[in-house]
Amino acid sequence: MDDATLGGYLDRHERPPAFEGSDGRAYSVALYVDDAAGPDGRFGGALLFVRWTAAGDHPEGHLETDYLVYGATPGEAEVALRALSLWDVKAQLDAVIERHRAAPEW
Repeated sequence: MDDATLGGYLDRHERPPAFEGSDGRAYSVALYVDDAAGPDGRFGGALLFVRWTAAGDHPEGHLETDYLVYGATPGEAEVALRALSLWDVKAQLDAVIERHRAAPEW
């Protein structure tokens, strides 16, 4: 798989990709797939962005996307998330930062 995709990057580098968010903070990304199917029988998949301290030595928060993909199995949902381009992942990060900025949770 091409390392310009999330899955390809994970496979090739054996670590999650890191991004600078539109807020100037460092983030790494993880996959999230539901353990149980929703009412429609599908499994949702989303991205979890871990925000790191300015020193980069430990996490200090996180942001999550809404469900981006669905699959008939958790594996199908994971495959769909792994197929996202890193450009799409970065766009999702900036979108959740903006959404959080507009309506902070704390």
